[in-house]
Amino acid sequence: MVVTVERFGLMLVAPMLLLASPAQATEPVQAPRAEVSTTLDERAAGLQDFVDGVMAMGIANREIAGAVFVLVKDGEVVIQNGYGFSDVEAREPVDPTRTLFRPGSVSKLFTWTAVMQLVEQGRLSLDDPVERHLDFAIPDTFPQKITVRHLLDHSAGFEDGYKDMFVESRDEYQELGSWLAGHIPGRVRKPGVEVSYSNYSTALAGYIVQRISGEDFSDYVDRHIFQPLGMTRSTFREPLPEAWQDDVAIGYEWKEGRFEAQPAELIYNIAPAGSLSSTGADMARFMIAHLQDGRLDGARILQADTARQMRTRLNANSPGLPGIAHGFLEGRASNPRIVGHGGNTGEFHSNLILIPEENVGFFISVTGGDEASLARSEISALVLDRLVPTQRLPKWTGASDEIVEGTYRTNRRSYTDHRVNPASLIQVSREGERGLSVTIAGQTIRWEQVGPGTYQQVTNETTPYGPLGLIQFYGEGSDTRFSFEAQPYTLYRLVS
Repeated sequence: MVVTVERFGLMLVAPMLLLASPAQATEPVQAPRAEVSTTLDERAAGLQDFVDGVMAMGIANREIAGAVFVLVKDGEVVIQNGYGFSDVEAREPVDPTRTLFRPGSVSKLFTWTAVMQLVEQGRLSLDDPVERHLDFAIPDTFPQKITVRHLLDHSAGFEDGYKDMFVESRDEYQELGSWLAGHIPGRVRKPGVEVSYSNYSTALAGYIVQRISGEDFSDYVDRHIFQPLGMTRSTFREPLPEAWQDDVAIGYEWKEGRFEAQPAELIYNIAPAGSLSSTGADMARFMIAHLQDGRLDGARILQADTARQMRTRLNANSPGLPGIAHGFLEGRASNPRIVGHGGNTGEFHSNLILIPEENVGFFISVTGGDEASLARSEISALVLDRLVPTQRLPKWTGASDEIVEGTYRTNRRSYTDHRVNPASLIQVSREGERGLSVTIAGQTIRWEQVGPGTYQQVTNETTPYGPLGLIQFYGEGSDTRFSFEAQPYTLYRLVS
């Protein structure tokens, strides 16, 4: 699940762009591919020293206590390294084949894989109303039914909240179904209208897998994903198997110049949304299977058409920026297309990124102080730029936009709690004829226009959001909205 804003996930006019429905959405902004003198094979071959270098910088400057990084290409593991310590006090180094990390919302890719397994078997349809597969009722706030498809693309219309998602002891554990029945979020918009990231939706999908299969969700993933792929050190269970309990990386915070160990995070109540524990080596096997259209070492977890469907766009808030695939989040729409998912718990920060056209993927997970989340995003961006660099879009020379200045607020928030979290607000101001300044979490980032309603980040301030890429405005008047390229899972709407 997501506790802070993800990079992946993720995670951000004249004439004014109108919001398009998914069927009518315009083509995403095309980022030009940079002209480079080396092949991707050559750049990947030199990547080991590059990753070692940026990891060393992250450990020195970004409060990383421990990290794992794995990169796969053409069905093989190219890089598989641990960095720093899984236990700082004991000076226990991270072992990518043994040390367990908590990748948070990257867990959702396993839940969506399970959903799509049932879809291809004909036991579930994406157009099924979710109530058909539940033993409790979702309030009929709107006449439109929430379907499985709405869960998959985060457009069910639920508000967002974190109550009881993390617990402090096993005494607070609840069975998945009873937890979901007792924590139904408010329905704040019709389903299918807009994307707004929802941990509850993913957990609900996991419960549907459990109900249809007749297997406990963790048992289902063990038998139908982990075992076929040879992922022998991965589990959704809490507590961990006794033999593994000394192998999980300790979560840390940075206080008064030292790492302070934190209690183990307990996410059992909403397991399908984020309770995975896994090693870098196991995550490499999962990436290879998806890059090979569901197949690994003679085993198959998805038919090829279904695996490709998971990477196919399903919905998007912005008419011209990355959107939501069938479980994956788009990171880049083209040149080449990139999909993946990010994850943050309180102490762990992770990214899984696939470049299907190049048959390349990598996984990174770090723990440490507050800045470790920034390091995860920065390192991911540096690796992507090394593998598949792009050029900046040319400055727009057409008519300038009449962007509505003011305060914008995310649609991913609680609507029943009327207290305003300042972190949910973003201030947009015009700078000159074709520039903007966007103030986020107290820091101001500057942008220049590169197309109608579309602006490119030109300064590199560090924010909790990581690199944001492009920003695109759409809607009109008091209903003006914008999206960040790096956040296909939410939008921001003008509030004043």
